[in-house]
Amino acid sequence: MPVDTLSITVLGSGTSVGVPTIGCHCAVCRSDDPRDKRLRPSIYVKYGEHGVLIDSTPDFRQQALRAGIERVDAILYTHSHADHIMGLDDVRPFNFRQGGVIPIYGAAEHIENIQRCFHYIFSNHKTESSVPRLMAHVFDTAPIDLFGLEFTPIRLCHGKGTVHGFRFGQAAYLTDHSDIPEESMSQLESLDVLFLDALRHRPHPTHSTVERSLQSVEKLAPKRAFFTHICHDLAHAATEAALPGHVRLAYDGLEIAVRGVRE
Repeated sequence: MPVDTLSITVLGSGTSVGVPTIGCHCAVCRSDDPRDKRLRPSIYVKYGEHGVLIDSTPDFRQQALRAGIERVDAILYTHSHADHIMGLDDVRPFNFRQGGVIPIYGAAEHIENIQRCFHYIFSNHKTESSVPRLMAHVFDTAPIDLFGLEFTPIRLCHGKGTVHGFRFGQAAYLTDHSDIPEESMSQLESLDVLFLDALRHRPHPTHSTVERSLQSVEKLAPKRAFFTHICHDLAHAATEAALPGHVRLAYDGLEIAVRGVRE
């Protein structure tokens, strides 16, 4: 059955070390603006009775409690860096509540890394301790049908590495990228909502900048764009004041309603 509408909750909008950064006393790290408090980057997509998590950050337990998440029916991985996978063990309560196995999806290289990091989850050896019950799936370029909604992997460059964003309905989520290959640009047209990496203003070898992501917004022309994976160089209020009206900074706890039918 087609998905008419879905909601996106931003669980984390920060960079790999989060904001505030440990030991830092800069103005953003000391800010009283709650939008400057950024956990590691992740979103939760809810539609009907189902919920899909994109990345399980080291902050996932805190994020799930704060957002009131009651179901995780599947997990999609953009890549296997620590700030995107290290909360995986904290999905155990969803196994307890829901019963059954939770499928996880990633590119071959990143599924292998996850299985190596969490070998005890995927081992056949019996254990007296509880472990998450997961089933790993490798994706390529084909859309992944999850409970009536298709998630299409979008190949991105993360420095010299390859990661994936996802298009679903009239939205797309692209984090941790330094460049969007030309063939991927064509998959990102006619969007209502587009999330893009925008680490800071200064260039970075593996991440997009505010200026570069603004160029992507101009080319792709989504109705609305949200920048994420933000470091402590960017104060929310001051940065957003300099952006076009249809481009905003994401912040932890932001909820967005989006059409589920892809045009």
